[in-house]
Formats: sequence, C-alpha cells, structure tokens
Amino acid sequence: MIAGNARIVAPRIGTRVNKERRRDRVSVTYIRSAAEQGARWRTRISRWWAAMTRDREPLMSAECASSGRILEIACDESGYEGDKLIGTTTDVFAHASVQLSGEAAEDCIRELRGRIGSPATEYKANHILREKSRPALEWLFGPSGPLRGTAKVQLIDKAFFVVGKVLDLLVERVGHPASIGLHQDRQAKATAVTLYRDGRRAFSREQWGKFLVSANNLMRVKSRGDVRVLVDAFFHSVGVLRLAGAPERVEEILARLVQARPQADALRAHFLDDPRRIPVADPLVPAIVEAIDHWSGGGSTVRVVHDQQNSLSGERIAQIKEIFGHPDPTLLGYVPTGSLADLALVDSLSDPRVQVADFLAGVARKIASDELNNRGTPELTALLRPYVNPHSVWGDDRSWALLKPASSFRLAEDGPGLVPRERSR
Repeated sequence: MIAGNARIVAPRIGTRVNKERRRDRVSVTYIRSAAEQGARWRTRISRWWAAMTRDREPLMSAECASSGRILEIACDESGYEGDKLIGTTTDVFAHASVQLSGEAAEDCIRELRGRIGSPATEYKANHILREKSRPALEWLFGPSGPLRGTAKVQLIDKAFFVVGKVLDLLVERVGHPASIGLHQDRQAKATAVTLYRDGRRAFSREQWGKFLVSANNLMRVKSRGDVRVLVDAFFHSVGVLRLAGAPERVEEILARLVQARPQADALRAHFLDDPRRIPVADPLVPAIVEAIDHWSGGGSTVRVVHDQQNSLSGERIAQIKEIFGHPDPTLLGYVPTGSLADLALVDSLSDPRVQVADFLAGVARKIASDELNNRGTPELTALLRPYVNPHSVWGDDRSWALLKPASSFRLAEDGPGLVPRERSR
C-alpha cells in the first residue's frame, strides 16, 4: 500500500512541478516578449525621429545657436597612424562625428546586434561589412536608419594631404610650420591637385611612392635620422621625378620645389625648436576642428566626446581649445565659425555613441578606400554619400564624383575634391 500510495503521490508532485516550470517559462517568455516589444518601439521612435530631422542639420544647428544650448557630439576615427601617412596599412583616414543621445545610441547598437547576430561585446566595422550583414548596413545607413541627419564623416586621402601640405609649406608659403592644415588657399590647392593628379599618372609607382615617403618624412616631427639626410632625401626624390620627364605643368611645380631648399631647412629647424607643436602632417586635429565647425552651424557651442587616443594628450586638447578660445590666424589661416565647450576622452566600451561613430568611421574608410582604388561597390558608395563632409580632403576626381554628397553642388573650379571654403582671415 505504501508503495502504491507512493506511486500515486509521485505523479501528482511531478505534475505540480511541471506546471510550475511551464508557468515559469511562460513568465520568462512574457518578459522577453515585453523587452523585445519595447526595443521595437524604441527603434520605431528612432526611425520616426530620423525621418523628422533628416536633411535639417543646418536648421537644427541654427536653433541650437539661437537658444544657446550646447550640442554634444561623439567622435571616433579609422585609419589613423599619427603623422606617418605613407607606407602604412591604410591610404584613407576617416573621422566620424554623431549627434545621438546615449539612449538612441544604445538602441542602435542593440538593433545592430540583433541584425548581425554576432556574440561580440564590441562591434567593429568589419562585422557589418560582411556580405551576410548587408541588410544591417543598409538599415544603419539607409534613409530610415538612425544616422540620417545625425552623423557626418570627414574623409582624407592621405597621399593628397601630403602633397598639399608640402606644397603649402615650401612653395606657396600659405602655411606656417605650426599650421594644422586647415587653410585652403585656392591657388595652393590648384597646384596640389595638378601635382597629385598628373604626377601619379606620369611617374612609375616606385618613383611616385618614394617622393611621397620623402615628403611625409620631411614633415614628420619625430622623423628619425639627421635633419640634413631627411632634406637631402626629399630633394633627391624631386630630382628623380624631373629626370623621368614630367608633363609641363608638373615640371613647373617641381622646379619651384627645387628652389625651396631654404624653406625645407627652416621647417626642420622649427621642429627642433618647438617639438610640442601640433604636427603639420597629423590629420586628426584638423578633422576634429572641422567636425566642431560643421556642428557649430554658425555659432552654437559644441561639446566633443572622443574615443581615447594617445595623441590627444592633455596638452594637445588644451591646444585645440586654444584654437577656438583664442584663434590665431597664423596657426589656422582663418577664424573658426564655431565654439568649443569641452573635449573629453572616453573608452568606447563605456559610451555607445562613440561605438556608433566607430562604425561610421570604419565603414566610411573602407568604402572610400575601395572607391579610390577603383574597386568600389556602387550600392555601398551610394549609402555613404549622404554622410560625407563636402570639405573632405580628396584629390581624385573620378572617386570624388561618386563619393561627394548631393549637397556639394559643384566641384572646385581648380580641381576635384575639397570644395574651398571662403574663410575670413
């Protein structure tokens, strides 16, 4: 009897336990469903807000300026290797800035995680650039995505940046050894476009490459080797190009470079006298200043939250603040239109807004580099175009015609790429 009763009671206990387990599973399922539903609603709201604010960046900035509110942007970069621009693993530098709330950025990352399906704790551009993740990329960059109207990316073709800077400093003399590379003199840019575009077509890859390397080394603050060796190497590379037979317009520029030996010696001497100055060949500070100018929109105050970067030391941040607090026309070549409230560094893992900026910078760099090297994907390039800053530093006419945003109503009259801004001195 006892055994029989035990057999009878046991199923009842088991049945009760099973019911409780089912009830627990239902509760968990309900909780998960509620969370997912909440996430979906937040995504819908984010899409609605993106649609409402799309193409209204100038208006929003003007409203910020008039109300005196502080506009906070989050920034990150891709392809940065200091002032070593040639002979590196990347040929394009991209600096992205996004104006998203922390909650909107969290929703964006959560949605991306679900769409990509990767268990990674921090997502990078390579996750979303995979072929299987194309739908997620189209959502993020598409017209109904969270970035439209809230993000911008500055593109810099490193080789063109080097050509422009060395000509500014040695030939046109519109730059100062302490310049951060933002001054855009029309004639200087026309000269840079001619040398960049015609030079790389006229000379062999080896000849043109050695010229770029020597020009970059000449402008690097911490270049190793004797000063005279660096200067001699640069002018030797210029001589090699002249002996190779250059087109008439290129030959004229090279002849002017040959006569600029005193300027080159003075440039290297300046680096020795003041090594703590902002490096002339470093694209990061000019990109940050350009981002602040863009989001300032004619006078609003911008607070920058930037991913941690060794080159952004306390001293360097103070120099950037000085640019906006007490602008020096000698240093800039123009007076900034915006104002900077603060610039703080954060770990991208702790700030989802910086993670979103990292996404944009990494994807933009890869797409732009592919287009520069004539291996671009039309669909991806079209997705990137609305986010490209029209004042990007770009010299290649073919790829810029595909990358430039529709709002960039014309190319520069003196060449492709960077549309000159009229800056007030």
